[in-house]
Amino acid sequence: MRIFSLLAGIVCLFTVLIDSFQTIILPRRATGRFRLTRIFYIATWKPWVFFTGSIHNARKRETVLSYYGPLSLILLLMVWAGSMVVGFALIFYSLGSPFHDPTQPTQLRSDLYVSGTTIFTLGLGDVTPQSQLTRVIVVLEAGTGLGFLAVVMGYFPVLYGAFSRREVSISLLDARAGSPPTAAELIRRHSYQGAEQALSTLLEEWERWSAELLESHISYPQLCYFRSQHTNQSWISALTAILDSSALLIVGVRGNEARQAQLTFAMARHAMVDLTQIFSLKPLQGLPDRLPLERYERLHGMLCQTGLSACRDLHFFNRLRDMRALYEGYAAALSEYLCMPLPPWIADQPHKDNWLAVARLRAQTESAESLPSQQLPADHAPHTIESLVDKHHEF
Repeated sequence: MRIFSLLAGIVCLFTVLIDSFQTIILPRRATGRFRLTRIFYIATWKPWVFFTGSIHNARKRETVLSYYGPLSLILLLMVWAGSMVVGFALIFYSLGSPFHDPTQPTQLRSDLYVSGTTIFTLGLGDVTPQSQLTRVIVVLEAGTGLGFLAVVMGYFPVLYGAFSRREVSISLLDARAGSPPTAAELIRRHSYQGAEQALSTLLEEWERWSAELLESHISYPQLCYFRSQHTNQSWISALTAILDSSALLIVGVRGNEARQAQLTFAMARHAMVDLTQIFSLKPLQGLPDRLPLERYERLHGMLCQTGLSACRDLHFFNRLRDMRALYEGYAAALSEYLCMPLPPWIADQPHKDNWLAVARLRAQTESAESLPSQQLPADHAPHTIESLVDKHHEF
């Protein structure tokens, strides 16, 4: 029994230390199907999703889902700390509980008490070790707890820094592709003169964003569970919208922006596929078509009206379908697992973007430029701040 306790304690300690090293320090994808972190997220995410499924209000459901990412970090740290306490307590128990406890006979409860007070560097001193080896193990445990605390203190800033960098580009995409972002809206909003260069620059920025997303979320998969500030935004919808737009430009546009679209598509698809593999997900097949023929006709007509040098051949639809097959199954798998809906190709109904005040003011300016300064219509009266604030959000 004592030998079994010693082996169980050592295995418990090494499991926690290796898992925390791979999760926090190792700057690459952690491997192993039986890692403690992986088991923890499998065991907690699905019950959390099941619980939120009973919430009918979409906004409240999204709020509850957003709690999971930060809360899971705290619970994971508690699991690590608790496992180390148990591991050291089993080692003490295998040595015959070599402590002097004035309140009760020494047994496993005393070992757990000493282990807990030591690893959290409390050090009350009411239970004292009775052998030299026990003193060494106590010091080792105290040092492990102190080092673990230091690593954790540096863990959170790294995670939230990566999360903030991810969300900045998602917020910037709002004015360029709508809320939620769609390929049709992104192309439509880049239909002005000189938009080809702006579109190429945008795709170049999202190529880099996709690479940063891949590197940060491969190293810290916990970030995948962190959700965006607004209910109509997510990193999956943004990445899918960029893939949609890049695919559309690759198969249907002649121009320099199509070259950049190829580079962005390759990097964005790489991120999508690798992040799907992190959760051991397979691409979904047989899903409802995101772009049926009638909606494709609308999309193609919109593309032709933008002023881009669109290809007008009979194989446009087939080429686009082949491009979509390269990533839509992976996007759908991530969307279903993380409960983040995919964006449509074309907005189903008119919707308000998150920020509209600037667009409304610019529209009024353009209208005023076409009229004499003395003949300003009544609806161009000065607006108050309250009239320009988008009611879509609460402040």
